Amino acid sequence: MRYGPEHKQATREKILAAAENLFRKQGFEGASVERVMRAAGLTVGGFYAHFASKDSLLAESVRAFFARNGERWLGGLEELRGSEWLSHFVRRYLNRHIRDNMETGCVLPAVVSDLARGTPEAREVFAQGVDGLAAEMAARVPGLDGVTARKRALATVAFLIGTMTLARATKGLPLSDELLEAARDFLLAGGKESQVAPSTGGKPH
Repeated sequence: MRYGPEHKQATREKILAAAENLFRKQGFEGASVERVMRAAGLTVGGFYAHFASKDSLLAESVRAFFARNGERWLGGLEELRGSEWLSHFVRRYLNRHIRDNMETGCVLPAVVSDLARGTPEAREVFAQGVDGLAAEMAARVPGLDGVTARKRALATVAFLIGTMTLARATKGLPLSDELLEAARDFLLAGGKESQVAPSTGGKPH
């Protein structure tokens, strides 16, 4: 029986959804092709009709993730500018739900190290996603003294993903919540220098 293009696309999307879910829970290494296809309710033999390799699946999963979460992160912010836009954007990402929800939370902390070791295709897809987020921010949030809007946007996106990676790695410990709060406060401080003396982390001399 021959299936139409709609069926093939639906099957592809089912595989991508299953892969992202397993990547989030088990990482790239733990999500074998067999496990992905089983989670999608499909046979292993059908995998290569949709993807050339597991690395290609990772690249397409990241592409689909950015496309789907663009609305989640940016939807409804079109009319906002400056600190108001930034506040919504940062708080939508740096929160316990994104950290703790292994069904719909951010997949990037689970695969970013694999992307660094991955194929040029996977790194290019990831770069496009990061660049797209930064471009959205740079169009709405101005730069700071000595820092262009583009540089501020790139640094913010890096800060967000890096913080979430650390928060996931320390999940269940007090430091995890502290990391989320500290990053939110820092990013939303507006570039103002604090007059509070720096802490040495130890007892006073």
